[in-house]
Amino acid sequence: MTTAILAEDEALLRTALRDLLARVWPELHVVAECEDGASALEAISDHRPDVAFLDIRMPGLSGLEVAAATAEASPDTQVVFTTAYDQYAIDAFERGAVDYLLKPITEARLTATMQRLQSRATPRATDAAALSQLLRDVMLHPGTRAEPLTWITASSGRETRLIMVDDVAYFRADSKYTVAMTAEGEALLRKPIRELAAMLDPTVFKQIHRSTIVNLRAVASIVRDDTGKGTLRLKQRPETLVVSQPFMTLFRNM
Repeated sequence: MTTAILAEDEALLRTALRDLLARVWPELHVVAECEDGASALEAISDHRPDVAFLDIRMPGLSGLEVAAATAEASPDTQVVFTTAYDQYAIDAFERGAVDYLLKPITEARLTATMQRLQSRATPRATDAAALSQLLRDVMLHPGTRAEPLTWITASSGRETRLIMVDDVAYFRADSKYTVAMTAEGEALLRKPIRELAAMLDPTVFKQIHRSTIVNLRAVASIVRDDTGKGTLRLKQRPETLVVSQPFMTLFRNM
């Protein structure tokens, strides 16, 4: 049985892709549906699916970052990007980086992708060099992405504080809310971490697992243990933070 995960932050688009796959590829078993990059990477690490359909733009980790980590977390997983990008990105895909589906996805186009995936005698590993170039292209052409947050308001007891985002060492999920940890202490944001992740600068703030986003500028060091997990030591906070094994690839250059 061929298995797959679907990662798309828009629920309607995710449902539409699932329904299309059911018609075009009824033998395919979808083992997980994800609405953000962090949960997608965890699902890939847990299930090691044959195929991962990844939206390019997702909260927290982008589809490109998830694909880069997938090469280590599940080497045999074939990646198919879904994208609404202009021709410059499609050209990069055509150069052989990965498969892609241009939104809105049609049944004919999905059928062609399915046939290409099935025709491969062995899974094709992601071309790391081509993927790195595609990441650079996307950074140079950010499209309509809004400017990242520079400050937030958060509650600390009865006080509402204005906090500069650069002063936050890390964000931690707390039920439907998010805790911002600074050198001075913690404050509560009335916003879920998934929603916050989409508003942060992705070059500065990285998810280390589904419930934690760290400010790279606040990291003093990182150590990998024998299990593949990592531990982050912070510059101005006494606690250490655990990096889940699938997310360690994102810190390889530190």
